[in-house]
Amino acid sequence: MPADAELPMTKKTDRTPIRWLVLALAAASICLGALAPVHVAEAQEQRYQRRSILDFFLGRRYLDDAPQAPDVQQPRRQQRKRPPPPKAVVNTRTAPPLRTVEEEPAVQKLGDARTILIVGDFLASGLGDGLTAAFETSPGVVVEARGNVSSGLVRDDYYDWPEQLPKMIDELKPAMVVVMIGANDRQQMVTDTAKEKFRTDGWFTEYRRRVLSFGKEVTGRKIPLLWVGLPAFESDSMTADAVQMNQLYRNQVESIGGEFVDIWDGFVDENGNFIVTGSDVNGQQVRLRTSDGINLTRAGRRKLAFYVEKPARRLLGTQASPDLVRLDSSNLPGLGLPDNAVEHTVPISLSDPNLDGGAELLGARPPPMALTRSPRDLLVEQGEMTPAPPGRVDDYRLPVAKAPAEVSVK
Repeated sequence: MPADAELPMTKKTDRTPIRWLVLALAAASICLGALAPVHVAEAQEQRYQRRSILDFFLGRRYLDDAPQAPDVQQPRRQQRKRPPPPKAVVNTRTAPPLRTVEEEPAVQKLGDARTILIVGDFLASGLGDGLTAAFETSPGVVVEARGNVSSGLVRDDYYDWPEQLPKMIDELKPAMVVVMIGANDRQQMVTDTAKEKFRTDGWFTEYRRRVLSFGKEVTGRKIPLLWVGLPAFESDSMTADAVQMNQLYRNQVESIGGEFVDIWDGFVDENGNFIVTGSDVNGQQVRLRTSDGINLTRAGRRKLAFYVEKPARRLLGTQASPDLVRLDSSNLPGLGLPDNAVEHTVPISLSDPNLDGGAELLGARPPPMALTRSPRDLLVEQGEMTPAPPGRVDDYRLPVAKAPAEVSVK
């Protein structure tokens, strides 16, 4: 075809919108590729220019979904403020107060403080925690809890208490021994001759002997013995066994001069049923037992110690007082006495009437003369009693009848 030949005219079609769209896309690609932002302000201006072109053809959704330029500083979105976490609510009735060294320093025990030895099973360990808190402010008392969690008087092959107790007494030289044991003893007992099942006559006979021998290890050394009974349990069979074993403990311990501490009423209701929640040592309703129905909570252990604290303080006397302080040359009270007491001493006579502020004894003057007789004199001498005021309960006078009004005759 010759160069100067004219192209044949094509048939005109309606493609104007498509042509404009292609041109707009080409212009937008040139702008995106050629115009590299060199400054934050220029990049921001180019972004608005691109926005005006692409927003016209592709809509606002394109620019909203497109990734932003890395060098363009975008305005920070206002973050929604999260509410502060809720503060922990502490029950001031049951929870112990938080102590610091500056607020309440620990009471330092005296060198000659008397020791309370606590032996037994897991309940005895809880009793040790409660008694430690009870005598925390008593400098003359030290609590030593030597309980073994899974021990008892039945399985001496696991832990032999008759062998370990004398060693503890020789080591600590306690002023008192507290025993709480038996919660693990509801099982078969192996004796020298046979195996005795629980609740049989042979089992109770051997168990009485072991309780008596265990108590004599303490009372035989002239040491006070406190034997703490078992509490009620959630299981009805365990509760029934605890009642029977408590009676056994009471009879055997009191027969050798020990003292049985009954704690039953502190862990049952008015009908004698097991309770999980009850009154603590301050009279507040708290949880006393754990979810297994056997162990004690912290408040329950403190309540358990409350029953032992009273007889323990009675036996220890003034040594268990929280105000007991050893006096030495550093903390002697100031008496304020003069150096030479003879110079400031003036002898006085015990018969000096001026000591009581007068020269006459009481009753030396005659009593004043009364012009009228008193109600006492009238009653005693003449048997006359002053009439009661009208309306009083002892006014027995009949009311005076009023005279009828005269009828006027016309």
